[in-house]
Amino acid sequence: MSLVFSMAAFALAASITPGPVNIVALSSGARFGFRASLRHVTGATLGFVGLLVLIGLGLHELLRQWPLLTQGIRLFGVAFLLYMAWKLARDDGRLDTDAAARAPSAWYGALMQWLNPKAWLACVAGMGAFAADGDVGLVWLFSGLYWLICYLSIACWAYAGSCLRHYLSDPAQMRLFNRSMAALLAASAGYLLV
Repeated sequence: MSLVFSMAAFALAASITPGPVNIVALSSGARFGFRASLRHVTGATLGFVGLLVLIGLGLHELLRQWPLLTQGIRLFGVAFLLYMAWKLARDDGRLDTDAAARAPSAWYGALMQWLNPKAWLACVAGMGAFAADGDVGLVWLFSGLYWLICYLSIACWAYAGSCLRHYLSDPAQMRLFNRSMAALLAASAGYLLV
């Protein structure tokens, strides 16, 4: 039972802390509402757990053999974060448009995880801690537990954003919020370049 508790604690600590995926969930919740943001939440969770399973089944060995692949993922991740920051910074702040059609998609959420260095580090560290010997049963146990905790964690960020929606009904306030989120994403990207 203590192994499951340790796995859950690791998953919660890695999933609930601020990062690019959670910042986008918060912003999406504020801009588009909770329900429309669930596509992003679902995609981000599935993308992360897919990466976690692959790391657990040996993808980390491929990355160790080809360090340029790791560098390429990091650079694409930085570019993607900067692109998202640019889109947030340019948003006009109006909530009365056809918001559901433009809310982040499931594919967007999944892609974010695959380009998110925080996700890669969490996968490698988690699998290294709990399934380093390659025990497939532990890989699936950890992945299943992580799926639930990751989904709920990202959903909490989207829900928090939807709660802010009432306070951000003025386009000027929403623009300020979006630009603040854009600055956080840009800072995340800058940190990855150091």
